[in-house]
Amino acid sequence: MARSRVTARLMGREERDVVITPHPGEMARLIGTSVEEVQANRIEVATDFATTHRVYVVLKGHRTVVATPEGRVFINPTGNPGMATGGTGDVLTGMIAAWLAQLLDAEAACRLGVFLHGAAGDLAEAGEGQTSMIATDLLGELGHALAALTALRPKTTE
Repeated sequence: MARSRVTARLMGREERDVVITPHPGEMARLIGTSVEEVQANRIEVATDFATTHRVYVVLKGHRTVVATPEGRVFINPTGNPGMATGGTGDVLTGMIAAWLAQLLDAEAACRLGVFLHGAAGDLAEAGEGQTSMIATDLLGELGHALAALTALRPKTTE
């Protein structure tokens, strides 16, 4: 009963975007199923929740899924298992919030935040390895990840 009341209140509205960033265990609790079911159907679970509740879902894990209220889905290619440690989800949420404040576009903020978060994790892995990775290792690589992303853009001649 308590779960359905909380989930029912988790609804986006016309005037504001809602972004949630659950890991599979949190998503399983939100929808009343098992972690195994969430993992076996990551895209469908994220999309169904996003469209039903009119929210942006960033379902963390291997190949993080970003699902929009309109039903669009993006699968992130960056990141690694070393990022499955305490505090990295908080870094991700902060990154999405920061991009949302700058871009005023929730979909772009989610996609960019997730991509750069994973890229920073990949850079941290290259420097320190996965085993001892902690959230602050990602923070130290965010600038490098952003610089690498902007360097990938074609230069325009004007």
